[in-house]
Amino acid sequence: MKIAGFYDESISNGLGWRAVLFVSGCPHHCPGCHNQEAQDFNYGSEFNKQEILDRIKENSILKGITISGGEPLCKENIPEVLDFIKDVKKIRPEFNVWCYSGYTLEQLLGRNDEVTNKCLDEIDVLVDGQFVQSKKDPTLKFKGSSNQRIIDLKPTLKTHKFIEYKL
Repeated sequence: MKIAGFYDESISNGLGWRAVLFVSGCPHHCPGCHNQEAQDFNYGSEFNKQEILDRIKENSILKGITISGGEPLCKENIPEVLDFIKDVKKIRPEFNVWCYSGYTLEQLLGRNDEVTNKCLDEIDVLVDGQFVQSKKDPTLKFKGSSNQRIIDLKPTLKTHKFIEYKL
């Protein structure tokens, strides 16, 4: 897996101080995408998981990790994303995990595959749905277009009812 970048600290990619990993590669190619260069699976640098884990471990201000892209939950990236999230939780078990995906939760659940299901179990907040240029709204918090949802994933998966994450 290649990554398009890593932020040691951000407050614009989820609630609280967070580290942010941007994976490379995206099959969606949404018009107006703000990470258009990250759509290419060959863009960026090789993912050095240990280096990033060390940076996270040493930063006491962080409250969580956000995984974005590209598309972290496409079949090409999801195995390494899952391993990364599990390793982050080993060193920072209190971390809140946010993930941005162009897939809807329904599409992800519809895959009915073990890796996707395990990854969803590790994520606390899923911002789902493709960016839609005609629904772009710069006043929205933590999402780019009004069709996207900010899902409190653990209770949603438990109850099988959509539960919006309270900002």
